[in-house]
Amino acid sequence: MAEFTMELNEEQREVRDWLHGFAADVIRPAAAEWDEREETPWPVIQEAAKVGIYSLDFYAQQYFDPTGLGIPMAMEELFWGDAGIALSIVGTGLAAVGVLANGTEEQIGTWIPQMYGDAGDVKVAAFCSSEPDAGSDVASLRTRAVYDGAKDEWVLNGTKTWATNGGIANVHVVVAVVDPELGSKGHASFIVPPGTPGLSQGQKFKKHGIRASHTAEVVLEDVRVPGSCLLGGKEKLDERLARAHERARSGGERSEMGVPPAGGWGRVKNAAMATFEASRPAVGAMAVGTARAAYEVALDYAKTREQFGRPIIDNQGVAFQLADMRTSVDAARLLVWRASWMAINGRPFTAAEGSQSKLFASETAKKVTAQAIQILGGNGYTREYPVERMHRDAAIYTIFEGTSEVQRLVIARTLSGMPIR
Repeated sequence: MAEFTMELNEEQREVRDWLHGFAADVIRPAAAEWDEREETPWPVIQEAAKVGIYSLDFYAQQYFDPTGLGIPMAMEELFWGDAGIALSIVGTGLAAVGVLANGTEEQIGTWIPQMYGDAGDVKVAAFCSSEPDAGSDVASLRTRAVYDGAKDEWVLNGTKTWATNGGIANVHVVVAVVDPELGSKGHASFIVPPGTPGLSQGQKFKKHGIRASHTAEVVLEDVRVPGSCLLGGKEKLDERLARAHERARSGGERSEMGVPPAGGWGRVKNAAMATFEASRPAVGAMAVGTARAAYEVALDYAKTREQFGRPIIDNQGVAFQLADMRTSVDAARLLVWRASWMAINGRPFTAAEGSQSKLFASETAKKVTAQAIQILGGNGYTREYPVERMHRDAAIYTIFEGTSEVQRLVIARTLSGMPIR
C-alpha cells in the first residue's frame, strides 16, 4: 500500500507553479478590463493555448492524474487568477466531460479535439443542459430529440439556457428528452457539430459576476444531427431505455437529483447527472481558488493598513477573521481533494462526498470574499481593489452545477436513504 501523504509530488508542484505564474502574469493583469467589457477574453485564451494550458493534452494529463489532484490543483490556481477569465479558459471542459462520461471512444477521439482547436485557431465548446423551466429539476427538461430512422438522424427542438459559451461554441453538447415517460432516465446527450442549421444563440446574459465568461441561451429549431452524434450510440440507448421501462413496470428503484440507488452510481445513466457528478469537486476547487485569492488580498492589506498608529491586523477582530478565513479555505481544499481522490480510485460516494466538497467550498467562497471586503472597509467596496469583483464572482458557486440547496438535498438523501423533499 502506498504511503499516505498530503504533499504534491515534484511533477505536480512544477505544474502548479507554472499555472500560478500564468495566473499571476497573464490572467490577473487582464481581469478588471474583461470584467468591465463583459466579453469573452479571446486574447487570454489564445495565450493559454500557446503555452499549452488551453489544450486537450493538458486537460487529459490532469484528468488522468492517478492521485486525482491534477484537475482540482489546476482549477484552484487559474481561478486564483480570476474567476471570469478562468471560466472562459476551462468552460470547454464541461462539454468535454460530457463526452467522456457518455460517449464512445470514437466519439471522444472525433469531437473533443474539435472543441479546443489549436493555438492558431482557438475554439470553445458548450454543454447545454439547463432550460428556462428546468434547472435543478433535470427531470423537467422539455428539449426533445426524435429519431428519424429513414435518414438515421435525430431532430432536436427546444431552448437551453445558462450555457457557458452557448452560441459561440464550435461544438455544442445538448441534453435532450428521448423518452418522456421515463423522466430523467429518458434523457440522452447529443453532439451538435459546427455550422449545423437550426442552432442559434438566444439571449446573452449580463451577469452579476464571472462577466468575462460568455453565458447565453441556445435555441434549437429542427436541428438535425447524424445518428452518430448520439453519445454512446443508439444500441446502447435502446438497451438502457428498455431496462428503465422494465424497472418502472416492476416498481423498481428510482434515482432522483443525482442520488445513487442501492446499486451505486454504476446503475445511473442520466446524461446530465453523470456530467455534473464528475465535475462537482472541480467546481469546489474553483471556489477554493477565489476564496484563497480574497484571503491573501485581505491578509496583505491588514498587514500594511494602519489605523490608530498600528496595522489593523494587530486588532483581534481582524486577526480572528483572517484565522477563520484561512481555516475555511484549507478545509474546503481538503474536502475537494478527498472527493477527487475517491473519484479517480473508483471509491463510491457513500456520503455524497462530491456534493459535500462543492457545498462547503462554494459557501466558503461567498463568506471569505465578504469578509475580505469587510477587512478592506470602504476600499473593499470599490473596484479599485479586486475583492469587490471576487465577491461578485463567488456568488455563482452556490448556484451553478447544483445549488447549495440541491447539494444539501443530495447529501441528506444519500445519508438517510429517504426521498427527502
